[in-house]
Amino acid sequence: MSTGVTISSISDYAILGCGSVGYAVAEELVEQGKDVRIIDRDESRVESLRDQDLDARTADIREPEAAELVADRDVVLILASDVESNKRAVEHIRAADNTQFVVARASDPVSGDELEELGADIVINPSSVIAESALRALESGELEYNAGKLAQLLEETDERLAIVTQDSPDPDSIASAAALQAIADHLGIESDIIYLGDVGHQENRAFVNLLGIDLVQWDEVEDRSVYDTVALVDHATSSEMELPVDIVIDHHESDVEFEPEFVDIRPNMSSTSTIMTKYIQEFDMNVSEEVATALLYGIRAETLDFKRDTTPADLTAAAYLYPFANHDTLEQVESPSMSPETLDVLAEAIANRDVQGSHLVSNAGLVRDREALTQAASHLLNLEGVTTTAVFGIADETIFLAGRSKDIRINIGKVLEDAYGEMGETAGHSTQASAEIPLGIFTGIEISEDTRDTLLELTEEAVKRTLFDAMGVDGSEGSNGN
Repeated sequence: MSTGVTISSISDYAILGCGSVGYAVAEELVEQGKDVRIIDRDESRVESLRDQDLDARTADIREPEAAELVADRDVVLILASDVESNKRAVEHIRAADNTQFVVARASDPVSGDELEELGADIVINPSSVIAESALRALESGELEYNAGKLAQLLEETDERLAIVTQDSPDPDSIASAAALQAIADHLGIESDIIYLGDVGHQENRAFVNLLGIDLVQWDEVEDRSVYDTVALVDHATSSEMELPVDIVIDHHESDVEFEPEFVDIRPNMSSTSTIMTKYIQEFDMNVSEEVATALLYGIRAETLDFKRDTTPADLTAAAYLYPFANHDTLEQVESPSMSPETLDVLAEAIANRDVQGSHLVSNAGLVRDREALTQAASHLLNLEGVTTTAVFGIADETIFLAGRSKDIRINIGKVLEDAYGEMGETAGHSTQASAEIPLGIFTGIEISEDTRDTLLELTEEAVKRTLFDAMGVDGSEGSNGN
C-alpha cells in the first residue's frame, strides 16, 4: 500500500492498546525523542501512564473515536492482544484517513492476512518475532562459542597453520583463506595459504595479484612437517595432502569422512566468505583493506552480485565489509584483460556452437588453459535467445566442460550430474557447474598424435548427444546459430 509518509521524517506516533507490548514500544520511542500518544480503554492504566508524563487518553480502540484521537499522527501502531479489536481499529483508521502508516498486531498467519486485507501496512505476529529473536540469539551464541573453540585450537599450534583452499581455488575459497590467515595473525599464529591445482581463471589471478595474497603451491613446499595444524576452507574433502585435518569451515553441505576437532558447515549461507566475515566481527578485529576487499568480492562472486541464492547473512556481511574495501581494486578484478589463449578458446567456441532452442553446446577443441572454458561459457550466455551454455575442451587426456545457465527451469549442476556423473567428476549448482571426464570413456581408442583428430570428432558427437539428452532437447540436428 502506498502512503504519504516519509519514514525518516516521522516524529508523531500513536499506540492503540497499551499492554506489555505497547508499553515497551512506547518507552523505546520516547527514549528516541519521539512524540507518542497512547490510547487505551483501561482508565487506571491510562492514569498510570499520565503519572509517567506520557500523553495517554482513554478510549475504546474498537470505536471510531479512537481513530479521531490519532488523526494527526503519522504512524499508528495497533498493539492490543485482542486481534478482533485490532481489526476494528484498522477499519476505522482506514475509513478516516488512507495516508497514515499502520502497524497492526496479529495472533497467527490467518489474522495477519485479514489485517493486511483491511489495510494494515505492516503486520506483526509476536510469536514469530519471539521465534526470530530466539534464533538470532542462538546464532549469536553459537558464533561466540565457535569463535572461542576456534581460537583455542589455533593457539595450540606449535609451528605453522596450513590453510588449504579447494583445488584450483575460486575467489570465495581464496578470500576465506585470507580471512582465516588474518585471524591466525591476530592470535599470533604463523600460517600459509596452501592450494593444489592451478589458479587458472584470469579473474582469480588478477584477484590474487592485485590484493597481494600469498598462495603456496603444495608441490613447492619442501618441509611439510612444519604444519601441525591444518584447516580446510570452502571445502570439506581431505585431499592428497595426506595430513590430518583439524578444522573445516564451509558453506556447502557435505559428509565429512574424517573427524576434525572443529567443524563449521553452514549451508544456510551462500558463501564461506560470509561465515569468515562473521568470525572477524566476533574476534573484534580491525579488518584490513585487502581482507575486506577479498571477502566482499568472495561474497559477490559466489552470489553472482547478489542475484543468486542470497541470504540476509550475506547482505549484512557485505554491508559490514563495504566501507573497508577498495572499490577501485574490485573494479580491476572484475574487468581483467583477456589473454590470447582465452580469446582463441572463445573464438573456437563461437565458431563451433550448436544451438538447440535456448541451449548452446560448443566444442573448443584442444585447450591449454581449461579455465578459459568457463569464461567462454559465460560470454556465450550473452548471445540473444541463449539461456544455457556448455563449452568443453580436451587437455591432459581429459574432457573438461564448463556449464552456465540463467534459465530458472534448469539446474545446470544436476544436468551435468545426470549426463556425466557415472563416468567422471561433476560439481556445481543451479547456475554454474563443471565436469571432468576421462577421454577414453567416449572413444575406446588409444590416444596418440595420429588419432587425435578422430578423437576430437568422436568426442564432440558423444559429448553433445549426451548433454542435449540430459537437457531434454533433441540434439540430432545441430545449428551454428546463424
